[in-house]
Amino acid sequence: MANSLRGRAGVVGIGESTYYKHGQSPVAEFTLVLKAILAACADAGIDPRDIDGFSSFGNDRSDPSRLAAALGTRQLRSTMMQWGGGGGGCCAAVANGAAAIAAGLAECVVVFRGLAQGQHGRFGQAAAGQTISGDMAYQMPYGVLAPPQKFAMKVRRYMHEHGVRQEALRAIALASYHHAQSNPRALMCGKPLDTTSYDESRWIVEPFHLFDCCMENDGAAALLLVSAERAQDFPHKPTYLLGAATGSDHRVAAAPHNAPLYASASFTTVAPDLYRMAGLQPADVGVVQSYENFTGGVLMALAEHGFYKPEEANEFLTADNLIAPNGRLPLNTSGGNLAECYMHGFELVLEAVRQVRGTSTNQAARSDVALVIGGPMVTPVSSLLFGSEAVW
Repeated sequence: MANSLRGRAGVVGIGESTYYKHGQSPVAEFTLVLKAILAACADAGIDPRDIDGFSSFGNDRSDPSRLAAALGTRQLRSTMMQWGGGGGGCCAAVANGAAAIAAGLAECVVVFRGLAQGQHGRFGQAAAGQTISGDMAYQMPYGVLAPPQKFAMKVRRYMHEHGVRQEALRAIALASYHHAQSNPRALMCGKPLDTTSYDESRWIVEPFHLFDCCMENDGAAALLLVSAERAQDFPHKPTYLLGAATGSDHRVAAAPHNAPLYASASFTTVAPDLYRMAGLQPADVGVVQSYENFTGGVLMALAEHGFYKPEEANEFLTADNLIAPNGRLPLNTSGGNLAECYMHGFELVLEAVRQVRGTSTNQAARSDVALVIGGPMVTPVSSLLFGSEAVW
């Protein structure tokens, strides 16, 4: 289709800084981003001066004009920031970069995310103030102060309505930690998780144990996009963008906890758009990287992307089904937000590229089509489908 992003752009380079526990980066956030971009350029064999577009999300603080100056960029042609949704924009930022290339607004776009909480404070932490506005005006008076409290209510409703047991959430956490043990980049490499440790870990807010909640980290990650035609001219096997979609359910941001479809990860309209653009079905997907702010969001997002009916979650979500190489649907094969690093989901995008390339530390048996799911339960959310030349 002329108005589709399918096959219009390819990922030719990926890179990241070292990942750190939150607040422990020894260098500034801007430096972390430059390190990730330069690593992506080295991976692709691209001169950083050839970058002419920048795309990010989550209100990233590294200004594109300043990055362009530091990199020696010859010409700055396109700058993009995905509005709202925090980590829900990790896939949309890639889509925006690809759209700029398809529209002729740029030829080489770097998509990135950087975070140094020791320098700028914890991301998303509420600051003291005299007034409260937006969602929090309805929540803070009742003690709903933190994301796990807010999202736990959606997940608890979903589990109640569909008979989902705690073991389904546990399987998601176990799969992420299992994969992290083979990934030297993962902060939880060397720190395995077993059933007993999960079950005995402290409650954060039911149904979330400690290991159902993402980490907080410092670092940066980046990838480079060029046109699909150019993508074949670089050292690595190209990873093509097959489909992208962003948005949310009807009235998802209605006055808090009053959305028409309350127990949702917000993908009921996004996922059909994604598959329609790609010309694919859930059965075509061999491996998934799903943003885990909390495991309950993954539970709902996978169902909304068509991998099982909600009532089938207990049967589908077992550790064996989610582990590479031969699980039914290998999930978060780098360790994900729970066990590799929480770079607001962008590390998941890089892992999907590694799967299509065939270079993951936990390679899935089927990896020609890789799905990335960004930011369940926020608004807007986004998703991507990447594929190899065989499916392009």
